[in-house]
Formats: sequence, C-alpha cells, structure tokens
Amino acid sequence: MADHTPRTPHETAAAAPPAGGPVDALTVEDIRAAHKMLSGVARATAMEGSRYLSGLVGAPVHLKCENLQRTGSFKIRGAFVRIAGLSAQERAAGVVAASAGNHAQGVALAASLLGVRSTVFMPVGAPLPKVAATREYGAEVRLQGHVVDETLAAAQEYARETGAVFIHPFDHHDIIAGQGTVGLEILEQCPEVRTIVVGVGGGGLVAGIALAVKALRPDVKVVGVQAAGAACYPPSLAAGRPVAIEGLSTMADGIKVGRPGEVTFELVEKLVDEVRTVTENQLSSALLLCLERAKLVVEPAGASPVAALLADPESFEGPVVAVLSGGNVDPLLLQRTLRHGMAAGGRYLSLRLRLTDRPGALATLLGVLSAADANVLDVGHVRTDPRLGLTEVEVELQLETKGSAHCDELRAALREAGYFVTE
Repeated sequence: MADHTPRTPHETAAAAPPAGGPVDALTVEDIRAAHKMLSGVARATAMEGSRYLSGLVGAPVHLKCENLQRTGSFKIRGAFVRIAGLSAQERAAGVVAASAGNHAQGVALAASLLGVRSTVFMPVGAPLPKVAATREYGAEVRLQGHVVDETLAAAQEYARETGAVFIHPFDHHDIIAGQGTVGLEILEQCPEVRTIVVGVGGGGLVAGIALAVKALRPDVKVVGVQAAGAACYPPSLAAGRPVAIEGLSTMADGIKVGRPGEVTFELVEKLVDEVRTVTENQLSSALLLCLERAKLVVEPAGASPVAALLADPESFEGPVVAVLSGGNVDPLLLQRTLRHGMAAGGRYLSLRLRLTDRPGALATLLGVLSAADANVLDVGHVRTDPRLGLTEVEVELQLETKGSAHCDELRAALREAGYFVTE
C-alpha cells in the first residue's frame, strides 16, 4: 500500500503545460456545466448499500454503480463532453481514440450520438466483447500495440497523419470534467459520505471526482486504488512528477496504464488524499464478492475499490462510497477470475492422502467427505510412486468447499477417520 500526503503548491514539481490549459483553469463550475450537458446522455447511476462491506468497515458502505452506466462504464461522460466541445471543422475531421475497451466504447457512442466519425485503436488481445461493442457503437476499430501506451502512440500518429482529433482517455480538461460528474452525483446521493474510494489508471476519474468533491466538501477523503502490478502513481507521487513504469501485469486491463497524465497527475497530487495498491488475489476476491453479495457484474478494474476495502476495512472512515467504475468483463476472464477468487477465498481445497488399494476404500473416503458436505470436483490416483507401499495408492482430491472454516472442518473430519492428509 502506498500512502500520499497532499503537497503544498511550492512542493509540486513543474509539469509540462497540460492539455486544455493550466490545471487551475478547471473548476467545479466546469463539472457542473458538464453535468448539464450530459442530461439525457449519461445515466445518474444507482447507489446500492452493501451490508457485508458495512459490517467489515463498521460503517455504512455504498456502491456507486457506474458498471450500469451506458456502455458499461463512466467513460461515456468524459467522451461526450470532449467531443461535444469540438468545433464544426474539428468534427468534420473525425475523432480518434485509444483504449483497452471502456474509453473505446464511450468515444464510439458519444461520436455516434453527435454525428462524428470515429476511429478507435485497441490493444492486440483486447477483450472480444469490448471490441465487438465498440464496432456496434459505430467506430472503426484497429488493433495495434500490446499495452495501452503503445496503442496510444499509434492513435496519436494516426491523428497527425489524418487530422482527426485525438480524444485522450484521461488527460484532458473536458474528459476530467465529464468524469467529475460522478462526484457531484455521489454528494447528492450520499451527502453524509466521509470517504470515496476510486479505481485509478491514468487518473481521469479520480481527478474529476476529487476536484468536484474537494470544492464542495473538503472534509471528504478521496482514496485512489491501483493494481499492484500496474501502479504508476506511487512512484510518480514520490518523485513529484509523472514517472513511466514497465512490466505491467494485472487482470485489471481498465487501469493498466504505465504513466500518469500531466493534467491528472497534478490534480491527483493536489487533491487525492491517498493512493493504495491491491493484489491480484484481492481483485479476484472483490469481483467474486460483487457477484455473490451485490449481484453485480463488475470487471476487475471496477472492483478495485472493493478490493481495497476487503484488504484493510478498518482503515476507512464511513460512510464510504466505493465507485464500481465498469462492468465490461470478458466472459472468459470472468470465468478465470471467479475461479481465482474462489481459490483465494478458500472455496477450493486440494488434498493428497494414501489408501489401501482394495475394493471400497475410495467409496469409504468419499462417504467421509459427503458427510462433511464437501463437493468432489476431481479424483486422481497414483500407483507408481516408489514411496508407496505394495498395497497403497495415493489419491489426489480437488474439493469445492464453503470457505476457509469449512476447509478446516474437512481436514479434521479426515484425520478423525484415520487418514493422513497432505496438501
């Protein structure tokens, strides 16, 4: 976990001129104007309470469900505001964007609604549902690059060659203003909020929310969350400037960004109280919790705030609002992530034990497991290990359990029945 204490202006390193002008030119009034512009375009998404998370935190926890937004994430907010602000000449040239999926869909839909031609670059290997949805929203899709930063470079080169307007996924005032409308909705829906937890990739969402919230409620704490395998903000905040990191590795493709933006970094440095990191196990457990307890399909990046709450629940002052930023998850990734989350939560148990190789021995063992209410997923036999006795067989079991406590009960039941268990 990486903590961040806000710096005073003289402690902030000088940054390159940000897109859209000086960062101080962006105010809560810009966010309010964006909110009016988005009326009838973006949904004011629901705020759902979570009894389970509230019990862990010891205070009310609410989920801001941007996974139920149009296109499945908050990205439509910033994309529409950005494209709507283009001149007639700029619109005629079309727009181009780069994204792992959510920004792609937001730009594609926003451009279609505004009658603007769009081209979207996506990384090779981007989730197929996100690619298909982007095309269905009207964009021409080009697959190039293996990480978002490479895809960004390809899109920017296309913009230089064709004159199309590049719509950055996070580093522009209009984008940040659009995303900041989430903050206005949170304050309206949960005026008693004390802490807002937000997933962070490039930083557009957390910067916009922090700008809106700190202007109106400076007492509210804003906490950013990054995947530990793609956490560009902790080293950047330590250095006082955006720092690029390499070797990104996380299932949370929506926040898999190697370098903060100039605009977003300055806002995060000034306004965000803390940036934390979460592990892949914590992300998968959070996704599973959202599905099982809240009945919400959330992608790993969108579940990152929940992962932070699960990792250290007592460190958050309530009431807490966790922003579920997106729900566009590849079904294959969802399947793998759910298995990973179940394993991390003690829902699977692998055991090895030795039996006398005689008729009925396995049935007796399975009877013990059945009585202990375990579900047997797989059984394997090993008879050729030289360490086994002449009449012995080693049995490998894959079990589905009810959790860590149930795993302990199963081990105890097997020991009581006289079996020697290894894992």
